[in-house]
Amino acid sequence: MQITEHKPLIVAFCCNWCSYAGADLAGNNRLNYPADVKIIRVPCSCRVNPMFVLRAFQKGADGVIICGCHPGDCHYTSGNYYARRRMAMLFSMLDYLGIERERTRVEWVSAAEGAKFSATMNDFVEKVTKLGKNKRLEDLRCKK
Repeated sequence: MQITEHKPLIVAFCCNWCSYAGADLAGNNRLNYPADVKIIRVPCSCRVNPMFVLRAFQKGADGVIICGCHPGDCHYTSGNYYARRRMAMLFSMLDYLGIERERTRVEWVSAAEGAKFSATMNDFVEKVTKLGKNKRLEDLRCKK
């Protein structure tokens, strides 16, 4: 009998203008990051509703990362400031629900930082792998 290591499912919400372009640059430069990172492109990091993160965990994600423009460089002027405040509230909600703090992360990655995007994803996947499978908000109805 062969024992397989759990490969975590990571959902990455990436801002269209910076982080998604950073992911694209990482791919163009052939920088590796795990294929288990599923990228969802959003217009701005402030458009990530905390319910999206909770729903991702409910649907089976082991970790969720929100990537946006650096503060002060947002294409929508102050969107990432709103995102930062919203995510601070989300972290307290996740603590209340009993989800480990390390399963969710916010990073600022510009379009010119493909290497940073790759390193961030590799680091995040490594930490989530150590935590194991997330079963806290698991909805059995979502299983195939």
